[in-house]
Amino acid sequence: MSEPSQASLRAEALESLLIEKGLLTEEDIDNTVATYNERIGPMNGARMVAKAWVDDAFRQKMLADGTAAVAEFGFEGGEVQKLVVVENTSQVHNMVVCTLCSCYPWAVLGLPPRWYKDPAYRSRSVREPRAVLAEFGVDLAPEIDIRVWDSSAEVRYMVLPLRPEGLDNATEEELTQIVTRDSMIGVARL
Repeated sequence: MSEPSQASLRAEALESLLIEKGLLTEEDIDNTVATYNERIGPMNGARMVAKAWVDDAFRQKMLADGTAAVAEFGFEGGEVQKLVVVENTSQVHNMVVCTLCSCYPWAVLGLPPRWYKDPAYRSRSVREPRAVLAEFGVDLAPEIDIRVWDSSAEVRYMVLPLRPEGLDNATEEELTQIVTRDSMIGVARL
């Protein structure tokens, strides 16, 4: 087993101190971790994607009004007051960036990855999206149109990934398990 990182050791020490001082309980910490890992996380968006793949009426609703589609699920967390969902197809690949800061729909994608906030990702995604996607391992044919969506404080974006082939008999729950956060940002294909 590897040694814990300095950040892990500091977090553990801080957690112990807060519990010792009576400012937090172990249950508070467990609930917070569960909230971000289970209720405010990429699995929320994955549930929406899987439902859209098996229920065309929901897919249409999600594409027409992502905010209303999210409301059906009652997810905790914010940043989905105005959610726009864009769909990947065999001819179009979408990716999301926030060029100004790191606007991001937490309720459906969980915590933003560190690279999403990086100035290089934010600027290069707009200037050279094909090169950025290639660095993520997404090599698209030249004829595929790439659309970059700029999230803002007013509008957040989420990608409805292209459903992988060969999963016609998969259940909604099985489909949920294959959807990744990165595919819903558009920097990965399934």
